Amino acid sequence: MTRKLDGIELEILWSNLIGIVSEQAKALQRIAFSPIVREAGDLASALFDARGRMVAQANTGTPGHINSLAAAGGHLHRMFNGALAPGDVLITNDPWLSAGHFFDITLFTPVFRDTRLIGYLGSTIHHTDISGYGIGAGARDVHEEGLWIPPLKFFDAGKPNETLHAMIRRNVRTPDHVFGDLAAQVSSGKAGGDRLIAMCERYGLDDIEQLSEEIIRRSEEATREAIRKLRAGTFRGESSFDVPGGEIVTLKSAVTIDTDRGEIVIDFAGSSPASRTGINVVMNYTHAYSTFAIRSCLNPDLPNNHGSLAPIIVKAPLGSIVNCEYPSPVNARHVVGMYTPMPILKALYHVMPERVVAEGSGAVWTIQIQGKRADGTPFTSSMFNYSGGMGARLTKPGPGATCYPTGVAAVPVEILEAAMPIVFERKELRPGSGGTGRSPGGDGQSIQFRMRTDAPWVLNAVPSRLGDGPEGLDGGGAGAGGHFTVNGKPISTAGKITLAPDDVVLLETPGGAGYGAPSAQPV
Repeated sequence: MTRKLDGIELEILWSNLIGIVSEQAKALQRIAFSPIVREAGDLASALFDARGRMVAQANTGTPGHINSLAAAGGHLHRMFNGALAPGDVLITNDPWLSAGHFFDITLFTPVFRDTRLIGYLGSTIHHTDISGYGIGAGARDVHEEGLWIPPLKFFDAGKPNETLHAMIRRNVRTPDHVFGDLAAQVSSGKAGGDRLIAMCERYGLDDIEQLSEEIIRRSEEATREAIRKLRAGTFRGESSFDVPGGEIVTLKSAVTIDTDRGEIVIDFAGSSPASRTGINVVMNYTHAYSTFAIRSCLNPDLPNNHGSLAPIIVKAPLGSIVNCEYPSPVNARHVVGMYTPMPILKALYHVMPERVVAEGSGAVWTIQIQGKRADGTPFTSSMFNYSGGMGARLTKPGPGATCYPTGVAAVPVEILEAAMPIVFERKELRPGSGGTGRSPGGDGQSIQFRMRTDAPWVLNAVPSRLGDGPEGLDGGGAGAGGHFTVNGKPISTAGKITLAPDDVVLLETPGGAGYGAPSAQPV
């Protein structure tokens, strides 16, 4: 195609692209084995052009996965450009090239029309197991955390890489689940590629180069124009919170708005150094949630792609907790990574107070359990997670048991009870845990469970904000801190704990902070 695209034609083709990548994501979610993918939607799917630029993302998924997948796609394209053939599927879980820890495996499927590369379909999902330490922050370096898969061909010209498949299968605790989910990624990528070729044939396109260029150009121009309408200057925010083991992390952000260039620069200079525990964040993941914070306030209706992300630049000192160096442990990187929007939103409060939210509970609390069933066979659960309350907005209260910024859902307790010998005794909101304010913060929740087993079992829990709760905005009240207890005894550790068969675990997630000083009149 060399003709100029008019607005109507562009909208039709754009709708087709969104349909393709959203169908890919839904196919992946429907056929995945793991509850964290199938039920909670802990995944990302995106379409890339032949230059490795993300053009469109699915209408489901998490920001940390989506925007990290954008970076991973660029890396994989550059590494394999000119060395691909029809039927190839690329794979990696390299934390520094993709989504920040080994559990998140990225598959990247090149799409060929005849022998010509016209684009890629990519996906990243959280897998049940990847060997090593498991979910949690207790590892001392990245090599204790699991199997490191460098960028390789998972399929080579349509044939499985048998050596790699054997290596993965022998090194994970749940090989059937892992390969079931990998098969779902492969199948959904092929389905997306077939739909892309069909779209090209339907509309008489040789490839999507002109289409992708137009979408990316318009997205970047619209983002820069939105930035130019803001107040120029440098604005600062800071957030502090406790993490597993009681360590206090401080994130500082300086947000510089350049209205001449139509550019925003986020600098995390002054933030905490890297931790000895596995809560460190690689730059891809920091960039993912930082850009999401800007996009959700600036122009959330605009397509999220290479163009709309280009005017947002993220910096952090090398060796800091949000730009860690090898071999820092990173398995629980979400604990800090999901807090990165908080100081950014505090900075943006000085520019667009009507669009930001007060501090929320921060990261979801993630859980993984290992034990034995009644017949003595061992099991390793899929990760499951619970949210605290979201911070309030200027004119609206914060939603309860809702995590900003991740958006990942909770796996229903019925699914978990069917998958492993667990019994949930309570799952309810924590009334009053949200901060007071003109707009009150959302409430956290209480979850109590025990295991149906006669053998000791291992709990890997990753809570945060067990001390001070989220800080209120513009005179709003702080949210309540969280509580993690076993048989009523408070627990704060970065490591796994071994529990007795009759032990009872209670999780009380933090409430969100309020916005504005309390008033007699409800919002």
